[in-house]
Amino acid sequence: MATDAATAGVNWLTTLLTMQGLTATVTAHAVEDESGESCWLTIAEAPLSPEQVQALIGDGGAVLDSIQYLANTTLNLGKIQEQQQAFTIELAGYRAKRLEELKAMAADAAERVLANGEEFEMQGLSSAERRQMHHFMSAYEGLATFSRGREPDRRLVVCLTGQAPEREG
Repeated sequence: MATDAATAGVNWLTTLLTMQGLTATVTAHAVEDESGESCWLTIAEAPLSPEQVQALIGDGGAVLDSIQYLANTTLNLGKIQEQQQAFTIELAGYRAKRLEELKAMAADAAERVLANGEEFEMQGLSSAERRQMHHFMSAYEGLATFSRGREPDRRLVVCLTGQAPEREG
């Protein structure tokens, strides 16, 4: 992770929080996982009230997802692909906990599809979570994934390899 990117991320998120009338420390650290390297920007929970933490996370992580989307879009604006940095916004352990939940969901879906051969639909995932699930599911041999439907009712489908519809070009 480039130090410049981490510094820019911390400054950007600190400014956003300040503009919302919140005072919280933001720290950055690199995380290497199955999806590659990401710069995690962690908002310190301590100075925030439980209500402020919940408001920043939002229902099902929707607000945190929105902040993360804005960070990735804004901080990578005008940069070529090789210079772009992935940012993950963390607060109160939400992302780490959700990541473990997604991995468990992927294992469960894989087990179901491999056991009965029928496709399995996963609902209630954000677009970022669907991307993560596509990645997690790629580790399972004999399975394929695709998305079905339109936002806000877009779902990830897990099926046996060869059962996924052809992508339109």
